[in-house]
Amino acid sequence: MPEYEYPCGGECRCGCHPLQEPLSQSWDERHVARWIAKLGFPQYQDCFISNGITGRKLIFVNGSTLPNIGITDFEHIKVISQEVQKLLDIRDPHSGRSISYQRRDPMGLFLERKAPSGPKADALTLEEFMKEMDASLSHADPQRSV
Repeated sequence: MPEYEYPCGGECRCGCHPLQEPLSQSWDERHVARWIAKLGFPQYQDCFISNGITGRKLIFVNGSTLPNIGITDFEHIKVISQEVQKLLDIRDPHSGRSISYQRRDPMGLFLERKAPSGPKADALTLEEFMKEMDASLSHADPQRSV
């Protein structure tokens, strides 16, 4: 049982609960494939394994990229895309977004920065990323820092 009950149940990503790096970031291709099978799509396990889709690469899995790895059934694409968004606690950057909003929610931006391999991406923490983001926003809007 969580220490605090969020009004949204922690599911809405409304900002009422703290961001946490998804556990799936440490998954290898086989772990991702097992997760896909648990979603009800065991026929796609090889698509994820052969394309090297690790937990860190899931940020790039969406309705546009799934056909490129061999998943073409539209209903399956919708379900897998939605489940990836839930797993990563991100919002689709293109669905119903006002142009006044950032192009991506903070978790999505963080996961995009973490996706590449290498020491810089490996060392980046969510806390450090949020500090960078706050700093860049306060530079862009001097009123925010007041």
